[in-house]
Amino acid sequence: MKKLDNFTNCLHVLKKADFEFANNNEIYRMGIIGQFNLTFELAWKALQAILRIHGAEGAETGSPREVLQLGYKFGFVDDSSVWLAMLKKRNTSVHIYNEEEIDEILLLIRDSFLPAFSVLEDTLQKKLDEAGDDWE
Repeated sequence: MKKLDNFTNCLHVLKKADFEFANNNEIYRMGIIGQFNLTFELAWKALQAILRIHGAEGAETGSPREVLQLGYKFGFVDDSSVWLAMLKKRNTSVHIYNEEEIDEILLLIRDSFLPAFSVLEDTLQKKLDEAGDDWE
């Protein structure tokens, strides 16, 4: 499935981020944040697509917040607080201008968001496999 593949590919790039190098390189720091934003966008869209395949009512349309809440309700997302924090950081990251906030989001990406993305990637692959060929 293209949406899941896009999310997976983007996540694999983010996983390669060198957070130590980012400490001393402003452009690299912003690149990690940009890659996080793209990964988040692709994650919720892949979640939405697979929820649709499973017939989740309300998955046809909706904002990222609504899709994440639906994913939590149906057991596709296991830690709603991390995902809601991710959504908030994605929404505010374009307006980050101070180093402390940048440091904070980089730590969150490394320590909380990357693990949550990895869990979602595994879950979505399993849910897609469960659906079999019914979705094609």
